Amino acid sequence: MKGCVFEIREFCVHDGPGVRTTVFFKGCPLRCLWCQNPEGLAFEPELLVNDRPCIDCGNCRRVCSNLEQCAAACPTGRKRLAGIWMEAADLASRLRRDREFFADSGGGVTFSGGEPLARPEFLFEVCSELSGIHKAIETSGFASSGVYAEMLRNVDLVFQDLKHSDPARHRQLTGQDNLPILKNLELLKQSEKPFVARIPLIPGANADAANLRGCAALLAGASNLLEVQLLPYNPAAPAKYRSTGRNFTLDLPDEPVPYEEFRNLFLANGLPCSVL
Repeated sequence: MKGCVFEIREFCVHDGPGVRTTVFFKGCPLRCLWCQNPEGLAFEPELLVNDRPCIDCGNCRRVCSNLEQCAAACPTGRKRLAGIWMEAADLASRLRRDREFFADSGGGVTFSGGEPLARPEFLFEVCSELSGIHKAIETSGFASSGVYAEMLRNVDLVFQDLKHSDPARHRQLTGQDNLPILKNLELLKQSEKPFVARIPLIPGANADAANLRGCAALLAGASNLLEVQLLPYNPAAPAKYRSTGRNFTLDLPDEPVPYEEFRNLFLANGLPCSVL
């Protein structure tokens, strides 16, 4: 079983308990207008080209049929490969090398993306080979209920993203209906699996009190909710789009986000909340 991975990031401290390794799966069914990892959208490896000037050495043209060789041939670092195909067994073997380190720090492995549930067979095969290692996942929840339920059986902690509480606005901002996400959120709330709700706050898109009140209502009554985490948007993210050949089309207004006000909104509803 193979899957496409575009980054394996070690020594992460915000993706679950302890010190962790986060694996970023390539490919996502959503098209969030603010996506901070545009290199993770496509399901195949792709060549990224940054703004450094080309010296026209011709090296890449000689190997242009091979993306990996093309990136390696560029002497200026102008080209970089995003995504490599990995066997599930090979990825699991690499992650198991840090088993003792995870145990000492109380850490483990976190699967992110892209959307890891978009390649469920690959994800579950990797999980099956990580017995005894704490496993977390960050997901949009956009998947079939069967896949989501199987995910709950395979991981120890869920970071459940919420993009927007309103179905029509969710469709405008992400290109997909949020009905599957809301169904899976109910599955998550009814399970005993601990979870953290993560809400990216995007000025002009979803950083408003009406949306967050809607999110608070969706999370009400979840006894297994550990915390709501509000995620500030990285203003440098749009610059990454040029290297992928994509256009950043969201108009981000230059206005402050009232993080403390939004945090208090969740606290007032009895939901623990922090701003990362």
